[in-house]
Amino acid sequence: MNTPAHLLIGAAVFGKRDNTRLLTAALLGGLLPDVSLYLMAGVSLFVLSIPAQVVFDELYFSDAWQLVFSIDNSFIIWGVALAAALRYKHAFFIALTGSAFLHLITDFALHHDDARAHFWPLTDWKFASPLSYWDSNHHAFFVAPIEGVATAAATVYLLFGQMHWLIKTGLVVLLAAELFVLSNWLMYF
Repeated sequence: MNTPAHLLIGAAVFGKRDNTRLLTAALLGGLLPDVSLYLMAGVSLFVLSIPAQVVFDELYFSDAWQLVFSIDNSFIIWGVALAAALRYKHAFFIALTGSAFLHLITDFALHHDDARAHFWPLTDWKFASPLSYWDSNHHAFFVAPIEGVATAAATVYLLFGQMHWLIKTGLVVLLAAELFVLSNWLMYF
């Protein structure tokens, strides 16, 4: 899924719409597995001026980048963190790690050519899902609308909470970003 979808769905499932602290934790957990991609791509594109085609066709699939993605997308690492949060009944970290783990589950199910080694450090094996959230060669025309509806439903659910209008505005901006990116994936891929 696109990152905004991870944030919004993770927040709806693991956050509390009337508790800004837990909502923030769930939003952060939805983001964390993708942070390395944004940092590495951002530095490569905007600081080092590497062409986008090189970044996304070569560097993205390089051993070094794939190792980083394996670490921050590891079911093992996030599973241990979630188990510890549950064991110690720490609500903030349950929301954070639960949302991150949900992020991994959906990525596992919706990445084909760009799959991650979700069972690192036990193995570098990657599950090439028959489904993709962005690649029309792997049913994105079916998956993307479902992702869009699920994200919109999560956003509507969250908006009924008692929260500051700036937070609600941020949630709507995330939904708009999600729908914009989804439409572009379908148009170009």
